[in-house]
Amino acid sequence: MIKVIIFDADGVLINGDRFSDALARDYGISTAITAPFFNGPFRDCLIGKADLKEILTPYLHEWGWTKGLDAILDYWFEIGYNLDKELMDYVQELRAKGVLCLLSTDNEKYRFEHMLARMGFSKSFDKAYSSSLLGYKKINPVAFQKIFDDLKGIEKKEILFTDDDIQNIKCAQDFGIQAELYTSRDDFRKKMLKYGL
Repeated sequence: MIKVIIFDADGVLINGDRFSDALARDYGISTAITAPFFNGPFRDCLIGKADLKEILTPYLHEWGWTKGLDAILDYWFEIGYNLDKELMDYVQELRAKGVLCLLSTDNEKYRFEHMLARMGFSKSFDKAYSSSLLGYKKINPVAFQKIFDDLKGIEKKEILFTDDDIQNIKCAQDFGIQAELYTSRDDFRKKMLKYGL
């Protein structure tokens, strides 16, 4: 019996544009220009080893962004604000049935804080985890171990994880919890039927 479901955020609960693609579309700042940042220093932000506000500032001049740090962060976080409201409603249905619903996202701390406050995830989920706080992305089994350690009285077989990234799914399965690749809301709800949910 499934007692805990762990949901991914981007690509599952959130379906907004990727920030670098939006920058290219709306401001003409090509992904070729922003790639060195996202493929380099930003990776440390995702695991809590660097502060986004500190490392992003030097890149803004290079990108030709003149509106300041706060403006680009506001734009970034709002671009990604496209919640699947029907899936969020389903999460609440599951919680009403007594299923513990958790959020686990590979995100740096400021966007994670935005998710908790602006998107309401602090109230919509029983617990929320981010790679920046765990110190590991979901590609690493240590991330799942830390979440598991935080759950008291729960067995691995009672946990289900869903994500749109097959590598994260494989990592979860290797860790010993059940995992389902997320492709669409309807497909996910069909998959839940086999778990009696």
